[in-house]
Amino acid sequence: MATAGTPIGRRIVLGLLAAGALGVVAGTRVQRGLEWALAPILRGGSGLAGLLPVGRFRIYSVTGATPVRDRVTYRLTVDGFVDTPLQVTLDELEAMPPTELVRDFQCVTGWRVPRVPWAGVRLADLLDRAGARPDAAAVRFHSFDGLYTESLTMDQARRDDVLVAYEMEHHPLPSVHGGPVRLYVAPMYGYKSLKWLDRIEVTEGSAPPGYWAERGYDQDAWVGRSNGRDDAAT
Repeated sequence: MATAGTPIGRRIVLGLLAAGALGVVAGTRVQRGLEWALAPILRGGSGLAGLLPVGRFRIYSVTGATPVRDRVTYRLTVDGFVDTPLQVTLDELEAMPPTELVRDFQCVTGWRVPRVPWAGVRLADLLDRAGARPDAAAVRFHSFDGLYTESLTMDQARRDDVLVAYEMEHHPLPSVHGGPVRLYVAPMYGYKSLKWLDRIEVTEGSAPPGYWAERGYDQDAWVGRSNGRDDAAT
């Protein structure tokens, strides 16, 4: 298995470049198919993270690798300032009432993927199931890459367009897109939609800065308002 820093094979690079060219010629439908077909190449880290577009998306990782957990061993922890800490399997998540959204995915660097279908569980439903306390102020999110964190105020976390997502574009989330489970915060820039979601921590105090806010990015990353350049995501 390739690891972070592994040289990229010439055939993989040429294949991705050809795939990108084919996507331009043949359109979105082919791009989507290529993206899901290429996902296994990128699993586990290939040195490609953040380097090349894959289908309609560009792939980023703060560690330079793509961590992997399968659906059988995956567990999502919900704890902190709650009455009933949880450890939830993927099967248990999928058994909860689902929510589907079709919304844009907007990166703060300027690229946007329009009308992406998402499916998952409303974050608010998980917070209720864990018994988030009435005076809880914020929610912090942890990635199983061991480094990436994000946070939302409790009001933001309880919006109907904030999901704990396990499907994207009608497919189970692959590792390259943050699977098996990620956060999706529809009205905010993509860096708030934490990949490889491992733990949801309800906090008593204000929302702590996440990985990108600690590096100067806007803590409240509303699309169109954070940088005054982009139209609000729809």
